Amino acid sequence: MEYQALSGSAFYLHGAFWVFVAVAIFALIAGRKVMAAIGTMLDTRAKSVSDALAEAAQLKAEAEVILADAKARQAQAMEDAKQILETAHQEAASLAAALAAEAEATAKRRERMAMERIAAAEASAVSEVRAAAIDIATAASAALLRDELGAQGDAALIDRAISGVPGALRA
Repeated sequence: MEYQALSGSAFYLHGAFWVFVAVAIFALIAGRKVMAAIGTMLDTRAKSVSDALAEAAQLKAEAEVILADAKARQAQAMEDAKQILETAHQEAASLAAALAAEAEATAKRRERMAMERIAAAEASAVSEVRAAAIDIATAASAALLRDELGAQGDAALIDRAISGVPGALRA
């Protein structure tokens, strides 16, 4: 048998040509359907990727807004904390000054009370000493008068006291 492709007859008369034509037509028809399905699948995939990118961009924008808001809140919280600390320091300083003034007033009051007690004790001691001195002087005068003066001495003392009264009244 001779190979038909090498024979000199027309190419469209050979079976191989018609098999080639049939395979090419099948490939075109089936290829279009396959290509359409592949194209639809690729379009769907491209749309889902595009939607995912759009959603990611939207989420990124929302995240940036949330981040900016969080940074603003953090800055405000730091400012509030600084103000609270400053106020607390001022209150602590004024409280310390008030406590120091109160402690000083209490110390002065206690010192004054101690001085008053000392003065009262001194006055009491002085009056006790005076009373004791008066008692001793009275007892000594009574003993002196009893022992040394008699009736004559009493009369002389009375006369002297009476004569000294006008001078004492003028003075």
